[in-house]
Amino acid sequence: MKRVAVIGGGLAGITAALELADAGCAVALFEARPKLGGLTHSFERHGRWIDNGQHVFLRCCTSYLRLLDRLGVRDQVQLQRRLDVPVRSGLHSGVGRIRRNGMPAPLHLGPALASYRWLSVAERVAAMRAALAIARVDRTTAEADAQSFGEWLAAHGQSPRAVEALWELIGIATLNARADDASLAVAATVFQLGLLERSDAADIGWSLVPLQQLHGDAAARVLMAAGVAVRLRARIRALEEGDGAWAIEGEEYDDVVLAVPPAEAAGLLPDGAVELPAGWAEALGSSPIVNAHVIFDRAVLHEPFVAGVDSPLQWVFDRTVQSCGGVHGDRDEQYLAVSLSAADELIDAPVADLREVLVPALRQLLPAAADARVKEFFVTRERHATFRAAPGSGRLRPGATTARAGLHLAGAWTATGWPATMEGAVRSGEAAAASVLQTSALPVAS
Repeated sequence: MKRVAVIGGGLAGITAALELADAGCAVALFEARPKLGGLTHSFERHGRWIDNGQHVFLRCCTSYLRLLDRLGVRDQVQLQRRLDVPVRSGLHSGVGRIRRNGMPAPLHLGPALASYRWLSVAERVAAMRAALAIARVDRTTAEADAQSFGEWLAAHGQSPRAVEALWELIGIATLNARADDASLAVAATVFQLGLLERSDAADIGWSLVPLQQLHGDAAARVLMAAGVAVRLRARIRALEEGDGAWAIEGEEYDDVVLAVPPAEAAGLLPDGAVELPAGWAEALGSSPIVNAHVIFDRAVLHEPFVAGVDSPLQWVFDRTVQSCGGVHGDRDEQYLAVSLSAADELIDAPVADLREVLVPALRQLLPAAADARVKEFFVTRERHATFRAAPGSGRLRPGATTARAGLHLAGAWTATGWPATMEGAVRSGEAAAASVLQTSALPVAS
């Protein structure tokens, strides 16, 4: 029986461990934190469950949906029947909507773009032309990786207003980067796979329970049932390479999957394990996300989420039910979470300063919040939420198989072909498990 150590208990490590256990390997999973889930976890505060970030998925996230099935929690998520995103302005009344109809791609979004109220008629026409053009971008080339998405948009007739009110509305949330700072290749992946190749690809899904319950707690149960030895509070600081084996905490393993952030992986990888330039992890970098949590004394948002333009707000989510563990509480309040991606300028801002900006912005965006009382306001920050999807970042993302026998990589930052999303993390875990099993299937010389 092949002995495999998986280091890292986020979605990538969970996926790799389950795939390998299902294939008959003896698996041990090491996680430095006291719980599984990685960057998709929750904590308790004043009797509420708080997610560290606002993670959604799309119908095209097929690997992630398979993981939910394997964890037995598919019934704990909601998936839109058809894409429908309400978009409000902080300056003007009314609601614009990005939604699809029942027509095949790419016609499914035509009416929505043609009537999108936050762009002029000329900008809508230009946006439709650009959408057709980005569908033709070869996202696999080094040239696309090296080009800025913002430069590409400008070259295809997109005004600053169109970039803000349409392209970045989607791009910032999925890339964790503004258009000028994002690789065209990664951006093209988002728009091609998420919006243009299949009519139902962009239907949005979200958890109905705290993320800790959906991912970490469910994974702990399923991993143990699959025979995986789960070791929490176990930070691995070094790998010892032996004669055909890897030693971790005094035990030997045939294979190791490193499912940890890039800086940590760089510190554990032996010299020559990956063909990347010196300082690659620092060059890949990271991008932060800030979440502001606002408890109002009444309901002010009557949809699961809303996106904002002409506002410092990006996306606002109703997390009232989730904060009660997935059940409808009897509190006379509503809990909103404001997600602010590409938050370099906000990551160190004092809570009081953020409240001074964001609460008035919520009152402008949501008319029902105008006279609602704020019962609580607090902030969570993920300084290293994702890798930085900058132009040229593709050459800094290694594959699952390294140059050292028995050593494999996983994580949303690896070469998944996806941005740093839950889908990318799960796909990386699948790729790492396949790498382990492929090497174990090599013929043995007689």
